[in-house]
Parts: sequence; C-alpha cells; structure tokens
Amino acid sequence: MAEEIEAHGVPCGRCKAATIMKLADVVAKQKKKFKVTTDSKHNLPVAPNVLNREFSVDAPDQVYVSDITYLWTQQG
Repeated sequence: MAEEIEAHGVPCGRCKAATIMKLADVVAKQKKKFKVTTDSKHNLPVAPNVLNREFSVDAPDQVYVSDITYLWTQQG
C-alpha cells in the first residue's frame, strides 16, 4: 500500500500506510498458500474405469458415480 501511495507522488512509509489503512477501516486480504490436494504419482491400486464414460443405462439403480476428492483421511 505504501508503494502505491508513493507512486502517486506522496511520500509514505509502511507505518504511515498502516495508519491510513486503519483510519479508513481497510484490511489487507492475505494470500492463501497453495495446497496440493492430489498425488497422482503413487504406487497404490487405482479402481478400473468400468463405465468408460458411457453413463446411459437401461434401468435405475444400475450405476452410481461419485467424486471423493475432498474427503479427509488419516493420511491427509
């Protein structure tokens, strides 16, 4: 924020920028750290793709699909 204020020709340091932000009730949005959620390079067994993207069926209750990417486990 101080760099942005100085870019407009007004001398400003970090402390002055913090004071201005506090007076204006402005809070900096923190960047979230990128977290890897998928490990594709493993030697664990992978379930076979028996549907092969053919989702049309003759009757109900023959095929169920799901995505369990974000279920927490003991391993993370």
